[in-house]
Amino acid sequence: MSKTDITRFDASEYLDSDEMIAEYLNAALEENDPAIFLSAIADVAKAKGMTQVATAAGLGRESLYKALAPNAQPRFSTILRVMHALGIKLSTTPDRAIHA
Repeated sequence: MSKTDITRFDASEYLDSDEMIAEYLNAALEENDPAIFLSAIADVAKAKGMTQVATAAGLGRESLYKALAPNAQPRFSTILRVMHALGIKLSTTPDRAIHA
């Protein structure tokens, strides 16, 4: 019997364009789960470089890691600062399914 090595999937390795990042975050938002969205933001921050993102967001690197850690509940203002540092903006559209 041979042993198979399995490499852990790291989404941040594939987030190499603004379009890919936007699609990834939109897909995470569609899950309607804040933990999934927070994890997606963490993947994007990792892809962009945690130190650079922390500096641009006005946070310490360790504070950024804590804010984006699984089960963290960062303030909305922190998420907005991180998103701004990532060059991402939130926008809204009407959800026609709810009003139908």
